[in-house]
Amino acid sequence: MDYPPFEPAPPSIRRGSRWQRVALVFVFLWFFFGGLAHFLLTDAAMTVVPPELPSPRALVLVSGALELIGALALLRQRTRRLAGWGLVLLTIATTPANLYMVRAHEQFALTEWLLWLGVQFQLVLLWLTWWGSRWRAPRPLYR
Repeated sequence: MDYPPFEPAPPSIRRGSRWQRVALVFVFLWFFFGGLAHFLLTDAAMTVVPPELPSPRALVLVSGALELIGALALLRQRTRRLAGWGLVLLTIATTPANLYMVRAHEQFALTEWLLWLGVQFQLVLLWLTWWGSRWRAPRPLYR
């Protein structure tokens, strides 16, 4: 059943809010460009890998590939939720890098409080990723 473009569908038909879509776009851009940065700026990305972890280059490249795959999977309705959960897990898995940056803040060109803000942003990113990946188009985008 089609509804006129400016008339809202009944609540039982609604599938996602405008802000959820904004969150989805933000999360896509964050992980897509972040994933590209892992490949374009590999040496710089390796500096944030804690020294306790093995193979920093491999970790950077694998996490970059996973970010790109996750970002692209957000674009399809069929894979969006799975991609959201994957990106949530990836964000949790990369948290030690953010904590290492705070611990070794002298090595980085950012102030300690800004690095702590980055750790706090992880929580916002986790929520945006989870919530945004649940967005569904109000009508099929194609048939």
